[in-house]
Amino acid sequence: MVIDKIKKRIEYQEDGSEKEHRSDIPVGMWVKCSKCKEILYKEDLHKNYSVCPNCGNHFRLSSRRRIDQIVDSGTFEEFQLDCNTTNPLEMDDYVKKLEVLREKTGLEEAVKCGIGKINGEKVVICVMDSNFMMGSMGRVVGENITNSIEKAIELKLPVIIFSASGGARMQEGIISLMQMAKTVAAVEKLQKAGNLYISILTDPTYGGVTASFATLGDIILAEPNAMIGFAGPRVIKQTIGEDLPEGFQTAEFLLEHGFVDKVVNRKDMKETLYKLLLLNK
Repeated sequence: MVIDKIKKRIEYQEDGSEKEHRSDIPVGMWVKCSKCKEILYKEDLHKNYSVCPNCGNHFRLSSRRRIDQIVDSGTFEEFQLDCNTTNPLEMDDYVKKLEVLREKTGLEEAVKCGIGKINGEKVVICVMDSNFMMGSMGRVVGENITNSIEKAIELKLPVIIFSASGGARMQEGIISLMQMAKTVAAVEKLQKAGNLYISILTDPTYGGVTASFATLGDIILAEPNAMIGFAGPRVIKQTIGEDLPEGFQTAEFLLEHGFVDKVVNRKDMKETLYKLLLLNK
């Protein structure tokens, strides 16, 4: 939560009227941790990998910042895929929302894909961005991930995918659901080719993404306290009519129950990926 407004101190003139006062605190320079409620200086937070130094809460990252943290500087080359977002249900609001988000985020879609190096090791990497339509998977996201996997097979490179998604993009109807089958088929081709696939689950990873490529990695990592599942806890509770276990759907819960191989702190993620790449050369 970015604190864009700080309450001004009120000063009064001799006649009792309010004295004009300008705060000398820059706007948008502070962030409130959603977990411990600590007020943090944004630049210090960024230097700490966007992890709260007080409680260890992992803030959500943009795809750009994630790539900067993981990929060696100057080595990322984004794939330029000629694929446009469709509007099969002809929803006017959907088109307008896409336009607003593209202007606001500087992103064309909810995933960035390309080739880069991790401590000199070349990989194909895809990074989903929850700032764009909650990282939902529509035609373009599915096509970009599938194209990236096919490039990795062609170039004989490992694939790393950072998932952050609310699920399938229902504004695209059945087209969005088809991406699940398409990405799963691509992963199967990758595994038959013998290429390493590392999947990293970040907060949140839900719906059709969880039910397809995100949980098919040869190695599945997760960030601390990331929420991971198909449907949300509230929907599940309403459906089955039972109370759910404490911490249900957290990365730690899934690790304990064998769905995740390791929970990795963000500051250790690059080095962990590098070691895994070396072990699987």
